Amino acid sequence: MRLDLHIHTTASDGEVGPVDIVRAAVDGGLDVIAITDHDTTGAVRPAQAAAASTSLRVVAGAELSSTFRSREIHILGYGVDPEAPTIEAHRVRAKQVRSDRMRAMLAALARAEGIAIDYDEVADMAGPAREMLGRPHLARVLLARGEVSDIREAFDRYLADHHPAFVPTNLQSPTEAIETIVAAGGLPVWAHPPGDLIGDLLDDLVEAGLVGLEVHRPDAPASRVKRLSKAAQKAGLVTTGGSDWHNPRRNAPLGHFWVGSAKVRPFVELMEERGMWS
Repeated sequence: MRLDLHIHTTASDGEVGPVDIVRAAVDGGLDVIAITDHDTTGAVRPAQAAAASTSLRVVAGAELSSTFRSREIHILGYGVDPEAPTIEAHRVRAKQVRSDRMRAMLAALARAEGIAIDYDEVADMAGPAREMLGRPHLARVLLARGEVSDIREAFDRYLADHHPAFVPTNLQSPTEAIETIVAAGGLPVWAHPPGDLIGDLLDDLVEAGLVGLEVHRPDAPASRVKRLSKAAQKAGLVTTGGSDWHNPRRNAPLGHFWVGSAKVRPFVELMEERGMWS
């Protein structure tokens, strides 16, 4: 069984809609995908409906934003109820916080770099389907304007953590993100955990209800996989993996990266025990 447990759509900062994501996943030979948009589950039901006539399983998910020591910490929630009151309340609040954050980032970019970009320009770039504004939308505006040569340069010069236009989301703490996922019936997994924060955060997150670490990612060095796998085993956590897919320019085609079910067997079994497959 081939799984990709980290995929974004136009509901957040991806560039492909949920129906086309399903089509691409089927064409790419995937068996299970998780729709994990930032702070919203808006694309989950359309993706599941599109997959109903195929053999593809679509896991309901979300990637909740949080902040720790001015750094972005993302918690993936698998098997959440997309319509849970806690998820809906989070979505409404996150939409406003992300909008305010974007305005603050634009002000910082103008102040530090002399690059003036209007909020509506970013919103137009994000498109009508988006629910959440994020840094990739601003990066695409910078690219379209010729300020950078590619999206990576936009982050490396302006948008990455602690760069000139970076503003923390400040939506919630990592433990609060976990509590939101648990209240929505989901399984919280720490997305792309920074190695230097494992020692500072992991025990508290486990106590809050964390069940896993995202370990397997495209181009992840073997040393990192080994280190995170060891940390997960020591803490009694499952491991997961996904492409963190956003668009065909940034990522290889869907299906190019996948995680075999044997590699994440404890996670698969946990999902099956709780009846979380669509």
